[in-house]
Amino acid sequence: MGNFLKKMQNLPEEKRRIILWSITIIIGLGLFFAWFYSLKTKLKTFPKEKFFQQIGLPKLKEELKEMPEIKIPEMNEEELRQLEEMMKEAEEK
Repeated sequence: MGNFLKKMQNLPEEKRRIILWSITIIIGLGLFFAWFYSLKTKLKTFPKEKFFQQIGLPKLKEELKEMPEIKIPEMNEEELRQLEEMMKEAEEK
């Protein structure tokens, strides 16, 4: 091990950087694939039905159906101009 470190220390800085980044990338990829595999297995065993029951999604759908519709009145061009004028007057004050 000591011999290996001496050889590494004697290499030019450029080669040492290449070795460092290569090791970093390899370890990073290994950690990424381990995380991805773990995530995949957790998603397979995730209880989807219980999750939707816990957040109350069916209740939300029923409540949305019971809500009254909000109708926005349509405005013609003249009413729109009047509204714009009123807004300009309010800004000036």
